Amino acid sequence: MTNHTIANPMTENQTTLNEAAIIVAPNGARKSHSDHPALPITNEEIINDVIACRDAGAAMVHLHARNNEGKHSLDISDNIKLYQSLKEKVGESIIVQLTTEAIGQYLPHQQIALIKETKPEAASFALSELIPNDNYLSDASAFFHWVAEENIIAQYILYSAEDLQRYLSFIKQDILPACNHHLLFVLGRYSKQQVATPQDLSPYLPHLPNINTRWAVCAFGKYEHFCLTTAMLMGADIRVGFENNHLNHQGTMAHNNAAQVTHLRTTAEHLNIKTLDAHSFRRRLIASKRP
Repeated sequence: MTNHTIANPMTENQTTLNEAAIIVAPNGARKSHSDHPALPITNEEIINDVIACRDAGAAMVHLHARNNEGKHSLDISDNIKLYQSLKEKVGESIIVQLTTEAIGQYLPHQQIALIKETKPEAASFALSELIPNDNYLSDASAFFHWVAEENIIAQYILYSAEDLQRYLSFIKQDILPACNHHLLFVLGRYSKQQVATPQDLSPYLPHLPNINTRWAVCAFGKYEHFCLTTAMLMGADIRVGFENNHLNHQGTMAHNNAAQVTHLRTTAEHLNIKTLDAHSFRRRLIASKRP
């Protein structure tokens, strides 16, 4: 695969209060048809779902490949097959982001190997997985700087304010490159006892003035729509989809991922927030120089 070149990069890549990109996470690593019959599992289902979500207004897809048994896979062949098949269908019309989520099954070197082999347009990384302790700092730093040099858009996934503080420390130390990346704050967890609410954003707020890149929010559970609406009003991008929640804003079963994207886009329109397409989002995700 070849490097990705982004034309006309912007020098200012922070979010603004009147725009937001919608990212969709159609399936995640743990769910199946038993959770929702419209949750995409096979490559064909995933590709069709992504196209529907793009047409509904999604600018990026957070892509989880599944193996022949329908299980989450970081196997290189599974991911290359899905990634290439999807890109053949959608081209540049939606940003395709590969996940490196470990779910306790994969080690940092396997996560790194996946991205080095596939060289996707974008990839997501949980810092707590790629740098579980200081012994991993050197290898992770070399890898993340390589990601930036390859023009792969990195998204650092942060599960807490402590994760965010750690990220800011890594930026200051040049362990992480200061450009060409995006942040995702995760509200709630898979546990039924940790359903996210908008108040869960509070611990992140004191650190926002120190952030010089775009950030996004995803939220677990039935209040997902309220959390994401709050995030948009604060200038954030948002991630929606069955990975985190398969209930609609009324608390009943959502029809599909595209319906969730459509409703958030409508909400944004009512709030006079412009939703970005893939081309506009790309330009905003690439910084021409370090801040």
